[in-house]
Amino acid sequence: MKINTRQFGELEFDQSLIINFPSGIFGFENLKDYLLIKVDDDFFYWLNSVEEPEIAFPMIGIRVIDDQYPSINDGEAFGIVTMNSEIIKITVNLKAPVYINQNTKTGFQKILDSEKYPVNYNLFKEG
Repeated sequence: MKINTRQFGELEFDQSLIINFPSGIFGFENLKDYLLIKVDDDFFYWLNSVEEPEIAFPMIGIRVIDDQYPSINDGEAFGIVTMNSEIIKITVNLKAPVYINQNTKTGFQKILDSEKYPVNYNLFKEG
């Protein structure tokens, strides 16, 4: 299969790499199929829609930030990143993680009922 992405141009991939989100991502509930893309020299992962390839979410594995972060259903937790041209203004959503199970090729997003995890966690600190 092929898609033409904004971030990576044309990508050819095997259908077995598609991760299905039965309920979609918050705000994008109609989009169910995604590719998880990691470029060697990039700090981020990218969750790229297969149905609408121009839609992609930059993400980071949350265990890099908090090694005690809750795991659910054998899924790896990722936080959606809000990019900014000023590096100290880049944030990651720790409140509503995206969980991806690489074995079953399924994913879901969940809002955590804890004040410990903010929506806009600063990824980089000044100084």
